[in-house]
Amino acid sequence: MKGIEDVESDIMSLINDKQELTYNELRDYASSLEIDADTLKRALAELVKATAIATRSSGGIPTYYMLQEPQRIKRVFVIEDDQNINKLMTLSLGSGYDITQLFDGREAIQKIKYQKPDLVVLDLMLPGMDGLEICETIKKDQLLRDITVIIVSALDATTNRFKGIKYGADYYIKKPFDPDELRSLVTIFLKKKGKKFDPLIDLPNEDRISDSVEKVLKESESDYEMGRLRVDGLASFASKFGNDAGITILRLVSQLLQDKVKSKEAEGSAFVGFLNGDDFVIAGSKKNVDRMVESIKSEFQAVLPFIYQSEGYKPIEKGIEDIYAVQNTTLALGYNEIKREALAARRAEVIKEKRKDQIGSYTYEELRRMLGSENLDITITRDTNGVKLSVGKRAEKEE
Repeated sequence: MKGIEDVESDIMSLINDKQELTYNELRDYASSLEIDADTLKRALAELVKATAIATRSSGGIPTYYMLQEPQRIKRVFVIEDDQNINKLMTLSLGSGYDITQLFDGREAIQKIKYQKPDLVVLDLMLPGMDGLEICETIKKDQLLRDITVIIVSALDATTNRFKGIKYGADYYIKKPFDPDELRSLVTIFLKKKGKKFDPLIDLPNEDRISDSVEKVLKESESDYEMGRLRVDGLASFASKFGNDAGITILRLVSQLLQDKVKSKEAEGSAFVGFLNGDDFVIAGSKKNVDRMVESIKSEFQAVLPFIYQSEGYKPIEKGIEDIYAVQNTTLALGYNEIKREALAARRAEVIKEKRKDQIGSYTYEELRRMLGSENLDITITRDTNGVKLSVGKRAEKEE
């Protein structure tokens, strides 16, 4: 039987090769080497403690990321006017960073311009200059825009989450915050090996969506459900207001879903993936999925007036015409359960074109065919400059 150090070495080699792996993938690998679950969990915990790897729930799936030691110590600013909360945030980050604690917004922005930290943990309610102004100032400055901004706020998330994302915040955490979540996010943003972590793109990829499709078809329980949550009207919205505005909406929906899938009610029993277009995949027990969909639709509906106002619309529910005298573009979240019979039939068509050893591993194009998401009006790609959104020809013609 392998010792714990040998198990840790094997896990490190595997994660290093893939750069990130889910717990289930690691469990299957460990099982093939006759490593029991308790030994695996102990090894993972030791590697996390040593900051060789980091873990967080991504789309409802516990995921482990390979870390690398940066060439220099990363500089982090914690900006929070409450001294006790500032101290808690600072302690949550752990060691290994050059941390500066700041309590005043105006002083903070001056130090940010001068010292250019790698990451800012930012409250919204600050004396001197509020957090949204600080975030907007950072992201509009060519010399500062690469600074990662994590907003941690007790203010109503309905509007402030959207505003934070619109102004460029990389993530929004509601108070009271989970210290472990904050620490994991900071660690992954600053030390993740490979491409910079992006909470939208780093939702479960095509391999994990493929696994979920296979699980749905094999699941004997009648209440296990898979469906697509789409942002209706997104292509027209992006055509009218720009691709960045479209990406803001996707980031908003993504973070709403992340909140729902890690809630106590859904934890461990729901899955969320992104199809690199205008829709997301949700899977889990019918009760949990229905609850998530109902909740996220309600929150999205509540924030819509502020989305429209941010682009120059008056609140649409009041029936006031757009101040630019253009026709309103309507956004809405739509959900469709994917019936097993239809999914199985479309999968049967897809696997006709695949070798036996390829069945169970599908490309995004094949997944869209199986999930009924072929008519792409929006396409998301990622390169060294970040996330890019493209509007399809059909949507442009509709404009």
